[in-house]
Amino acid sequence: MHDASMWHLKKNGIIVYLDVPLMDIVSRLKFMKIDRIVGQDAGTPMKDLLKFRRQYYKKWYDTRVFCESGASPEEVADKVLSAVKRYQDVDSEMFVSTRHVWPKDDDRKVSTKFFSEAVIEGLASDGGLFVPEKEFPKLNCGEWKSLVGATYIERAQILLEKCIHPADIPAARLGEMIEAAYGENFACSKIAPVRHLSGNQFILELFHGPTGSFKDLSLQLMPHLFAHCIPPSCNYMILVATSGDTGSAVLNGFSRISQNDKRRIAVATFFPENGVSDFQKAQIIGSQKENGWAVGVKSNFDFCQTAVKGIFRDSDFTGFLVMEYGTVLSSANSINWGRLLPQVVYHASAYLDLVSQGFISFGSPVDVCIPTGNFGNILAAVYAKMMGIPIRKFICASNQNHVLTDFIKTGHYDLRERKLTQTFSPAIDILKASNLERHLHLMADKDGELMTKLFNQLEDQHHFQIEKMLVEKIQQDFVADWCSEGECLAAIRSTYNTSGYILDPHTAVAKVVADRTQDKTCPVIVSSTAHYSKFAPAIMQALNIKEINHASSSQLYLLSSYNALPPPHEALLERMKQQEKMEYQVCAADVNVLKNQVEKLIQSQFV
Repeated sequence: MHDASMWHLKKNGIIVYLDVPLMDIVSRLKFMKIDRIVGQDAGTPMKDLLKFRRQYYKKWYDTRVFCESGASPEEVADKVLSAVKRYQDVDSEMFVSTRHVWPKDDDRKVSTKFFSEAVIEGLASDGGLFVPEKEFPKLNCGEWKSLVGATYIERAQILLEKCIHPADIPAARLGEMIEAAYGENFACSKIAPVRHLSGNQFILELFHGPTGSFKDLSLQLMPHLFAHCIPPSCNYMILVATSGDTGSAVLNGFSRISQNDKRRIAVATFFPENGVSDFQKAQIIGSQKENGWAVGVKSNFDFCQTAVKGIFRDSDFTGFLVMEYGTVLSSANSINWGRLLPQVVYHASAYLDLVSQGFISFGSPVDVCIPTGNFGNILAAVYAKMMGIPIRKFICASNQNHVLTDFIKTGHYDLRERKLTQTFSPAIDILKASNLERHLHLMADKDGELMTKLFNQLEDQHHFQIEKMLVEKIQQDFVADWCSEGECLAAIRSTYNTSGYILDPHTAVAKVVADRTQDKTCPVIVSSTAHYSKFAPAIMQALNIKEINHASSSQLYLLSSYNALPPPHEALLERMKQQEKMEYQVCAADVNVLKNQVEKLIQSQFV
């Protein structure tokens, strides 16, 4: 409890925090027959004492050993040895590109990256995506059960500590970032609550963050991770392609880093000028801050995403920016590992909440149904399963742009005759699902050569076919279907009529597909990825509300008067009150024009 003592310990050794459940501590103390705890008055409740003590533990420890209830001293000792070994072995948790092929005589370290490097670089230099070289860490049943009564912040701390080596981000610093990300920015104290909808269907509400979409769950944390990882001598320009929600979430998240970090990190968000809802567009433009800009592109999301990837791969251009302006490019799309990793937490947390609420006992399987465009959200659920959450089936829900549904059913990813259709669910109006590459890499036993071949073929010939064995392997865990526009609106209407709950169009897509594909033998958690008020015109059409005034603000206030669930999103209502129209740039659909825009923004921010 004294800083001088702890500095002495930290300087001379490794501090291991034995994180023991409250009830275990109470039962141990009964055996010891003592009447008070050092540093506290007699009669202080144990819960209060531990809460007081934990601030010191969290401030100083190097590595945590999670001691599940009833663990023997020998089991704990083994864990301590493993934790210390992990702490000392800084090269034990490296990242590789999905397209990397190990030559026979290769020096391993040339091609591997630390977590911090993967976060800074975003996209691998060979065009692939970074993935962990080893398997995901797995929690045992006792460790998961110990998290059933934990808060979202506590769950995030434990899970992310296991996935991020302390050499990259020390545990105490990671804890500070997690508390900054989820402490006061979310309208619901549970951060990502699970609500029972009907029968065995549950809604995972991922829209309580400041911009009203699931992107906030990762983009409130990722900017802190990024700012910690970058070296002090460079400036960084984050380039983001958005199909709607990512843009405002990135701009909001990076506006919350420290003033010092804002001087070194700026954000440019490219969005399809006419491919997002009016509200999303107003939100993206209105989220511009001193270190963030929105740029409309006269094309669709797939062009924006391909253009951003192309800019990263253009070594002449990126090299020029470093030499001329001392500025490095990076990404905050879900191609960035630091963006994808925090999403694993809410899938695990949803399962633990079902256990905590008594709907299931730990170990019982669940299905998850996720509206899927870029494959990041559903991939995070796959990683949660790898960590030990018993997910039985991943249900991939598409709208009329159902390239993923077709691929999961046939193994043929075919864009040749496909035109992107604009739908009521614009965030999944995507034809090139970036994160699919990570999943295929996993399913194909990390075959980098195959990934290079497939995704080069997709780039050049606009299609690829995987072999039958690989298709069957994917189909063991994945089910896929799609939903028409009429079915989407009908689901919003019928859900409201039966339960008084308003689904946003993306969640409605997932509900339609869950109803059609789920066999009712186990609970299904439907990911609700956005608050319905972001898509007011579609909701009003679904509920047959005739509204004369077409202003987004009046539509929002009208919907919020319905007293429906979920309640109105205060941060979104506040956004609509801001009358001033912000300026923003609009670009032609030309990669060179986008490059010029990036250079101008770097000049205005850093020069």
